[in-house]
Order: sequence, then structure tokens, then C-alpha cells
Amino acid sequence: MKIISKWMGVILLASSALFTTNVMAQDLKKPTLEDLIPGGETYRFAKSLYGLQWWGDTCIKPEIDSLFAVNPKTGKETLLLTRERINQALEQEKLGKLSHLYQVSLPWAEKTQLLITLPDNYIVYDWKADKIISKQALPEKAANEDYNTVSGHIAYTLNNNLYVNDRAVTNKPEGIVCGQSVHRNEFGISKGAYWSPKGDLLAFYRMDESMVTQYPLVDITARVGELNNVRYPMAGMTSHKVTVGIYNPETQKTIYLNAGDPTDRYFTNISWAPDAKSLYLIELNRDQNHAKLCQYSVETGELIGTLFEETHPKYVEPQHPIVFLPWDNSKFIYQSQRDGFNHLYLYGTDGKLVKQLTSGNWLVQDVLGFNSGKKEIIIASTEYSPLQSNLFKVSIATGNRSPLGTPEGIHHGTLSASGSYLIDTYSSPEVPRSINLIATQNGKSINLLTAEDPFKDFTMPSIEVGTIKAADGMTDLYYRLIKPADFDPNKKYPTIVYVYGGPHAQMVTGGWQNGARGWDIYMANKGYIMFSLDNRGSDNRGLEFENATFRHLGIEEGKDQVKGVEFLKSLPYVDGNRIGVHGWSFGGHMTTALLLRYPEIFKVGVAGGPVIDWGYYEIMYGERYMDTPQSNPEGYKECNLKNLAGNLKGHLLLIHDDHDDTCVPQHTLSFIKACVDARTYPDLFIYPTHKHNVRGRDRVHLHEKITRYFEEHL
Repeated sequence: MKIISKWMGVILLASSALFTTNVMAQDLKKPTLEDLIPGGETYRFAKSLYGLQWWGDTCIKPEIDSLFAVNPKTGKETLLLTRERINQALEQEKLGKLSHLYQVSLPWAEKTQLLITLPDNYIVYDWKADKIISKQALPEKAANEDYNTVSGHIAYTLNNNLYVNDRAVTNKPEGIVCGQSVHRNEFGISKGAYWSPKGDLLAFYRMDESMVTQYPLVDITARVGELNNVRYPMAGMTSHKVTVGIYNPETQKTIYLNAGDPTDRYFTNISWAPDAKSLYLIELNRDQNHAKLCQYSVETGELIGTLFEETHPKYVEPQHPIVFLPWDNSKFIYQSQRDGFNHLYLYGTDGKLVKQLTSGNWLVQDVLGFNSGKKEIIIASTEYSPLQSNLFKVSIATGNRSPLGTPEGIHHGTLSASGSYLIDTYSSPEVPRSINLIATQNGKSINLLTAEDPFKDFTMPSIEVGTIKAADGMTDLYYRLIKPADFDPNKKYPTIVYVYGGPHAQMVTGGWQNGARGWDIYMANKGYIMFSLDNRGSDNRGLEFENATFRHLGIEEGKDQVKGVEFLKSLPYVDGNRIGVHGWSFGGHMTTALLLRYPEIFKVGVAGGPVIDWGYYEIMYGERYMDTPQSNPEGYKECNLKNLAGNLKGHLLLIHDDHDDTCVPQHTLSFIKACVDARTYPDLFIYPTHKHNVRGRDRVHLHEKITRYFEEHL
């Protein structure tokens, strides 16, 4: 076992001196769930600068009543305009009023114009001329709005159909959805319409899900409960069919790509050629082990060619559209995990690899954009540590990388128009939030905000981060251990393992409080050791680390979590007879599985929104990691927790939301039936009207419910 860092505290005085003595801690109060949980009446969080953005290469800092321009070279702030002035112009046109300026944007670098988004209205205001330039009203129930700042066209959806500039692009019956995200938001897909570079053409998804089985959810708020059916394609069952259309607002005509029969095919990561004559997408087969980068003619919809293909014996998961070099329309950046980590590859439009731009046992997490003048690409990566996200500039010519910003923490960047400057927002274990302007040429930094600890006046626990070996005996796994503020090494403490364990998530980070959640802090202050371990299968460690769980989700992950418990039991202050576990979604599956597979280890568990049977989960995610029930019957049987219901010996509380359309209630209800048949006795709690998690004020209730269960049984 290796301890990497400790974050002790926290009593952070105005002088920024750090004290860790328990004597002083006793003089401070402990934060409550209302302080720690989003939705709490007194929820505390680090100060931020909302709506911070670029106007060309000038940083714009909105406040409630004023909009400031910040010179990125000097940090000097200049008042640009006031809310009062904007509201006068809006009221003259009877367009309502702004209550703050955090949501206005300045997308036109060469113009003195604001884009103002009001409910059901997009407004362009020129502050130099002091007048409204344009306004576009939207229907009351419009959704998925996409305003193009080049052409001024606006796309949106009403129910299941797509509209542009108040004109219907599609007129499809229920069961066919247009202009919305498809494939259950997998493969990096987050929207359903894509404007061309000049905003004069719109590519969009059309998804026929009329053949997909409907899952019944019940709305209990009606006088008599009403049925809410959702199309939910379960693993091994019939999936939806997706096609891609291209709409021309000038001619009001639509063509569809001639991709052939869309059955059991995924069309992902749409991108436009800079000249808008071609549309690119990454096609994936249903087995998700064969991807193709395809180029289609925008004029005819015909396939121009397949530039290249990528296969893997387990799975390929494209998540990023290609990005063309701003200074060379014949070359683009393609992201791939083909060497085991997500890296950047430079290709020509002839499909030939020019070179691999990044490499190493770390991964590129994001592409922020380009500095065209220097011919550099700006990225975020895990090069420094898998717990971190740091910013770098990469030379396209040489591949040389230079860091931007501080070496510690988790960084999120927003690049200016030219790529010369960067808004860098980061947190680290000791820094709740820091926002800086960075010159990408020389790394010079100007601090706009360093937030103070929102819990500086509270008693807070101590946090440690370290590594242990996985169950394979070779792989390092990161853990986070939280001790009570009044920790006594001579006492024995009950311990709660907070677990997620699935792909695309990481519990232990190099960010604020090492990623600890408010409930972790709360329970540590109540006298529990809180522990989290990122097992094999979780995020930011590369493809081999992730796909070690392929075709048997929950098995290897559980073995790693048991290694975590073995480490805990080696600590003299941990009561090995009082180990609990809690998690949600994939973490709910893990919680339930750990109690059933290791009943001698785990005494209490609280499983929220758990996956019980992967056969009940949706196709895109489930089949990527498990294949189909038909091709992997042994894996589905082994991972079906209903088959282990008779093993339950400890106390298990299952919590589910009655409108969960991600992990449908059938999971929990079928497990309860299996337990009845096996004569075991879990507990059940339902949150009405919520989906896959409990939001808003009810979130405090949720965590009080979880707390009480552990207090009663652990």
C-alpha cells in the first residue's frame, strides 16, 4: 500500500494558514446534510464566475447588473454595458427583462452584439447602436433549440418532429423521432441536429423506434394513475433504426444519406467538411467491434467512401467527431484508443495516416481547439496523473507538448477565438476553485478568482489518497480514505465503502477534496471511516484497464473491491465486522453484488437504482460490455443478481425511482420477487416522480434515509 497524499483539515483562515489540530476543530460546528447536499436549504459551494466567456480574444465577465471586458494581457476590467441599458431596449420591444447577465453571450468577435436567450425568444442586441437587431420567437413547447450564429437560422423540436425557422422539416407519427439525440446518448452523442460551417444546411438524426418494445411507467400524480410508455430497447432485443437527413432552409428540401438498411447499425459522431460538400460520420456495427469513418456527398446523399476502419476483439467506442485543421482543409484529427489509450491521430482526407500526434500510457480527455497562428492544438489529458486533467498545447508539426496552467488538479479550459488565450478553471485537493486567464504562447497567468473554502468555519474530516494492488496482483488501484475530524487511532470505527465501479466514471480524483461527495464528509463527521476505490473497469486508466470486465460485469470489479476491504481490515482502527457499502446505478449493482457474493464481509448495503439483470438494461451500453444474452448466456447468468438472492444475509436497502427510464424499476422489483422466492428479506424504498436519481429538495431526504439505514444496522 502506498499513500500518495493527505488533505487534512479543514480550518482555512483568511490568512490561508492551514490548521489540523482536533482541539481547534472542537470549537467549530459540523456541516449538516442541508449544508452538504445539492438541494439543501443552506447548501454551500465554492464561489465561481458564472457566464465567463470569450468575445474574440477579450474575456467577458458577466455579473448580475454589469458586463465587464477583461484584457487577458493585463487583467484590467472595463465596463462594457449594464443590465439596465439592455432591459430598456428589451422593454421598448415588449420582450421582457433580464434578471441577471450570466446567460448572455457574445458570439460575434467583430460585432458589438449580444445574443440574449429569453424563454421562447432569441434576441440579438447591438449595444453600440443601442437597438434590437433581430428577434425570433419560439413555440412554448420548443425543445433542443440550436441557434446558428453565422446564418441566424434556428432549429428546434416540437414533440418528435424537427423545425427550422418555424417551418416543419419533418412530420412523423409517434415512434419516429427527428432532430433529437439517438442511440440512448451513447458514443458521445448529445444532440440531434448539426449546422454546417456557414449555417445554411442542417444535418439531423431521424430515429424510427416504432419497433422498439415500450416499457410502462406510471404517473401517480394524476387523479387516477396514468401510463407513461417509454421506448426502451433491452439487451438482445429489437433496436431502433437511425438515418441521417440534410435539410436546406433556402430550398426547404431534405435528402437522406443513402447508407443502406440501418438495422443493427449505429451512426455516430457527425461532422461537416469545411466546404460543407461532405458529411462525415463514424458507423459502428451492433456488436460494437467494427467502426468505419465514412464520407457522404451532401448534394446526393451517396457514400463517397470509407476512409478507414477500426476493429477490436472486445469493442470499439467512438466518442469524438473528426476535427479539421483550421489552416488545412485536407487534414483532420481523429481520436482512437487503438494503442490502448485515447490519443490523437492526424489523417488526410484521402484516409491515409499522416502521423500519431500524442502517445503514452495516458489519455487525451478533450480537444479544446486550435491556435491557428502557431499551428497548435490545445488538449486536456491525464499525462501528469490519472487522477488529474491538465492542459497542454501540442505542436501539429512536431508533436511537442507544453503544459498550460498549474501542474496539480483538474482543469477545464475555454479557448479564445485565436487560441492565444485560455480561461482555465481548476480545483485541487486544497483549492476549491481557481479561475485564471492564461496566454498560450508563454503560459503567463492572471488570476480572476481563487475561491475560499466554503467550509472554512466548519469541522471537517481528513482525506487520504493512496494505491493498493488489484486482484490481479499487478495493477495499481487508487483509493480515497476519509477519517473523522476527531479521529482516535486507538478506537475501532465502522466503515462504509462508497462504490460506483463502472465505465466512464471515476470516484477518486485530484480535484477538490479528492472527489469526496457531501455525504462522505457528513458520515465521516458522524464517526465512520469512508472509503472509495476505483476498481478495474472504471475511467481514465486506458482500454485494457476498462475492458478487463468484458462479458462479466461486476465480477472483476467485485474482486478488486474485496482487495480494498482487505486493506481496510489491515488498519488497526477499522472494525472489520462493521463494513457497509453504498452506490447508485452501476454502483447499485456493485452494492447488491457485494452483499450477495461476499456475505461474510459486508454487513449492510444501500443500493440505489441498481442494475440487477443486464438483460433488462439498454442495448447500446449493455451489449458493448456484455455482448448479447444470446451470444453470452453464461455471462448474463453469472451477472444476474436474481440468481444470488438466496445468499443475502446482511441488511440490504434497495432504493428506486418510479420514473427511472435509464435503469427501469423492473430490476429492483424482479429482485424483490427473487428474494421472496428465496426467503430472504431486503428492504425497499421508492421515490415517486423521480427518474434515475433523486434531485432537488428530495435529495436531502434521500441522504437522510441512507444515513438512518446505516445508523440503524451498521
